[in-house]
Amino acid sequence: MAISNRQPAPCGIVHADHETQFTSWVFGEKIRAPGLLPSFGSIGDGLDNAMMESFWSSMQIELLNRRKWKTRVELANAIFDYIEIFHNRQLPHSALGHRSPIEYERLKEQEQIPAAS
Repeated sequence: MAISNRQPAPCGIVHADHETQFTSWVFGEKIRAPGLLPSFGSIGDGLDNAMMESFWSSMQIELLNRRKWKTRVELANAIFDYIEIFHNRQLPHSALGHRSPIEYERLKEQEQIPAAS
């Protein structure tokens, strides 16, 4: 879904850890098909994945630990809303100059558009 929605440029890097779903052949093919490159940190290195671990920790505290979910669909929808609506569109990130990821991407896209002559 991320690849079809975002249409990343070839040679982009997808960072994941060594969990089985990320090291599977199917996942690797999904990454490589549009020209993306998989990146897996070294086993046992807690710093190479620190940003993602921080994200999962925040989501656990801010969303998952706050209530019980009746169905998997309800949980999946809540996770989607948290990631896509709150985290990507509204939440400012210090690593992005206190901008949301969407705002940061839009600024970067504007910088790459050549000026008309």
